Amino acid sequence: MSRVLDVRDLSVSFRQDGRLIEAVKGVSFHIDKGETVALVGESGSGKSVTALSTVALLGRNSSVSGSVQYLGREMIGAPETLLREVRGNDISFIFQEPMTSLNPLHTLEKQLSESIMLHQGLRGPAVRERIVELLTKVGIQEPESRLADYPHQLSGGQRQRVMIAMALANGPELLIADEPTTALDVTIEAQILELLAELKRTEEMSLLFISHDLGVVRRIADRVCVMQGGEIVEQGPVEQIFASPQHPYTQKLLAAEPTGGPDPVPDDAEEIVRTQDLRVWFPIQRGLMRRTVGHVKAVNAATLSVRAGETLGIVGESGSGKTTLALAIMRLIESEGPIVYMGQEITRWRGNQLRNLRRDMQIVFQDPYGSLSPRMTAEQVIAEGIGVHGVEPGRNRREMVAEIMAEVGLDPATMSRYPHEFSGGQRQRIAIARAMILRPKVVVLDEPTSALDMTVQVQIVELLRGLQRRHGLAYLFISHDLRVVRALSHKVIVMKRGDVVEAGDCEEVFSAPRTDYTQELMRAAFGG
Repeated sequence: MSRVLDVRDLSVSFRQDGRLIEAVKGVSFHIDKGETVALVGESGSGKSVTALSTVALLGRNSSVSGSVQYLGREMIGAPETLLREVRGNDISFIFQEPMTSLNPLHTLEKQLSESIMLHQGLRGPAVRERIVELLTKVGIQEPESRLADYPHQLSGGQRQRVMIAMALANGPELLIADEPTTALDVTIEAQILELLAELKRTEEMSLLFISHDLGVVRRIADRVCVMQGGEIVEQGPVEQIFASPQHPYTQKLLAAEPTGGPDPVPDDAEEIVRTQDLRVWFPIQRGLMRRTVGHVKAVNAATLSVRAGETLGIVGESGSGKTTLALAIMRLIESEGPIVYMGQEITRWRGNQLRNLRRDMQIVFQDPYGSLSPRMTAEQVIAEGIGVHGVEPGRNRREMVAEIMAEVGLDPATMSRYPHEFSGGQRQRIAIARAMILRPKVVVLDEPTSALDMTVQVQIVELLRGLQRRHGLAYLFISHDLRVVRALSHKVIVMKRGDVVEAGDCEEVFSAPRTDYTQELMRAAFGG
């Protein structure tokens, strides 16, 4: 079997603030023709740096040593002409977030044509024919009608398919996929993995797959390299690694899956929130007079109830109305239909009534870095709410911040640090502390673990369980990660295009889903 990529003793360092930081230390692995090799490990383990090193895509502050041979040609120290020939032509990349990789100002046709014209020399109608062929190959429906679309007009799965089409444009020998499914719903993730496997067969490509999700790796890889702290600590065939991991870190990764369930809700638990046929319709307006010609039915007749100490999981694909439903309950967007909070109908509340409601209803967002101001210290971020709602009598702000930081597992001595000085898991703990310092009764958790490594996910799940147990919190837990939903939720509602298609006890819905859509979600998440 011919060897496509041969990496030997690769080391990468970065010069930062006068210091040399080692990111990759003596890494060696190879990829054969038609083989899929996965690099797995937590954030900061060196996976992406290793991949970018293959075609010298690191910054000028990097120092690289060792050997990276592509089809026998050395890439480290190679002339720029050779690197330009290989990049995007022989070795192509698919990145995690297609919205940041695609140019928002260019149509799909323009973005795809650039690479084709540069590397293949095609012009005129031949370019368009090739684009349509590629979009058809990656499963874009009616590709001719989508050529004039911009990235924001596509769904997440469609954008990722376009990224794959761009990567395939020049018939690469090696495709490097860096966390290509992390931001996608489970059903879309399953489709993308199936597409990559099919393309690998039909195009006779090799694949370097980077991920922190071992479930995904098991489905797609032939061999696995486990990275920790810039080193490969274990590698071998995928079944061998999963069946009999030798290194303690590999064992830790494989064990890092949320298990168990939430504490039972007391029979006499008070109802905190209830909705009845809640509806959120956004008007579609046309013409100079902005006449309403239709509606986007974001949420359609949603009925739910959450008690103290109870978690309601809200699941469904992107665009199904999950977040819109939660925002309506929090009175952050207009809606129709009764919303009852602590026995009071709140849809007509205004002014001070709403301000007091804000204290009792808090939200934790998906991206802990994007939701924290980089210009504020941890203390300032966490205390932001008490600046609006006031400090508890007899307490000072710093004392309250220190107490809540300790409760969510953060060292109060770090409160003067800025968000970039914390890890992803620590940043999410800061976001949780910001919500919890006001002692709310309801917390909306909007994909709070999807951007985190598996081991950190387990820690956050345990933290949320503990907070709920101590404070009797009602959670609205929004997620596309059904394993985490199962570990945290008492009840589940399943949403599709604004409709609640199934609702019930969590274990009942997971064990015996009634609707075809819920069954499809379960198959995509758990196989079978």
